[in-house]
Amino acid sequence: MENVKDTICAGQEVLRLDDVSYVYKGKYRQVRAVDHAKASFVTGKVYAICGKSGSGKTTLLSLLAGLDVPTEGDVLFEGKSTRCMNLDRYRRDDLSVIYQSYNLFPLLNVVENASYPLELRGVQTSVARSRAIEKLLAVGLKEEQFKSYPNMLSGGEQQRVAIARALTADPRIILADEPTGNLDVENGNIVTDILLELAHKLNYCVVIVTHDNAMANKADNILYMSDGRLSKIESALKVD
Repeated sequence: MENVKDTICAGQEVLRLDDVSYVYKGKYRQVRAVDHAKASFVTGKVYAICGKSGSGKTTLLSLLAGLDVPTEGDVLFEGKSTRCMNLDRYRRDDLSVIYQSYNLFPLLNVVENASYPLELRGVQTSVARSRAIEKLLAVGLKEEQFKSYPNMLSGGEQQRVAIARALTADPRIILADEPTGNLDVENGNIVTDILLELAHKLNYCVVIVTHDNAMANKADNILYMSDGRLSKIESALKVD
């Protein structure tokens, strides 16, 4: 991939969890989905967040993505709390999220899907689609696929379109929620390698929630969640 992130130096802290808790309040009980989480995320690194279903991983990712704010503590982006920010602008300009189910628009072709974030910003269509094509080629899509619709592509190809779409907005941070969950081993490895390259060569900060041990073990840092609590696994130990 061509390095378009030269102005961002590796090792810059972009996200911090500062004693973050999140409580779901039901009619009869409260659930502490995230419990006093602390962590720092820097550019040029891949972070894997692992743990059993219901451990709080998805809630934590939602807080990092600015889909909600903590009940206690702060999520800090470049030192500023998300509770003091325009969260729509934060999600639009500073980060992109990649989902297990791809979340592509079924009635838009490959290029239209990938260019959507820029067009949503008001970027001229021709400029947005030119940038989208650049990103699609960078993740291994072929020109003959550009006019295809999502249901004409394999799962691995759809996920690559989703990654290209995430990149068109030129974010600082890539958040990925089980990005290999619907893929076979071969395509899972391809997607993993793309995400590693985004961090290690282009200096993105990449945070991945995953049950895929093979993906997690390639990360620079592994964080484990259990009952809402976050702890770091030493890289030398990795996950079973």
